[in-house]
Amino acid sequence: MDSRRTIYITGASTGIGAATARAAVAQGWAVVGLARSKARLGALADELGDAFLAVAGDVAAQADQARAVEAGIERFGRLDAAFANAGLGASVPGTEAGDPENWRQMIDVNIWGALLTAKVALPALRGRRGHFLVTGSRAGRVSLKGSVYGATKWFVHGWAANLAEEMREWGGRCTVIAPGMVDTPFFDSPRPEGLRAEDVARAVLYALEQPPGMAVGEVTLMPNPAGAQETP
Repeated sequence: MDSRRTIYITGASTGIGAATARAAVAQGWAVVGLARSKARLGALADELGDAFLAVAGDVAAQADQARAVEAGIERFGRLDAAFANAGLGASVPGTEAGDPENWRQMIDVNIWGALLTAKVALPALRGRRGHFLVTGSRAGRVSLKGSVYGATKWFVHGWAANLAEEMREWGGRCTVIAPGMVDTPFFDSPRPEGLRAEDVARAVLYALEQPPGMAVGEVTLMPNPAGAQETP
């Protein structure tokens, strides 16, 4: 068995997922990364070496996620954490003006995909009293005019709180990582006023590295543009 702790990350090819993979490997973790883009996953695998296993697949397909977890356990011999990070935003804001096909896609990725990540990972995590993390959002804690995306994140926050109670029975931990705006390819245009993906990755590692007797239920991060302008 590989001695490295192993984490499974969805949406691993860009943004928060890729930044978390880099941060985890830097801290001595092995990473199983799932995403649709074979090219981007391949580039990340070239960068991170044998600590990273790339698995191309659809987060909304249970068979793809199960294959990723199985491949990770076969490669590294263990699964200590899973990070349900894959997410999709609204193509058109609001409900009246919104696109129902886009709503379906958001539900498939943001809700169904996260549920499947837990479904396929929990049996392995139970055996190691492991850790489940999921990307929530500040949008899942405030009311945003007509936001269907925000509603998917409200689900994530509520479900994760319930999952934490389920996992507590066998010593597992569940954490919601809830950032405000993050400057990643999630948006169609740059958001320089937002958080960086690396900021969110640090929050993930913070939760993961706490002692077993401590559970971090939620980490909320907000950009602080004024502070970013100060010279250290």
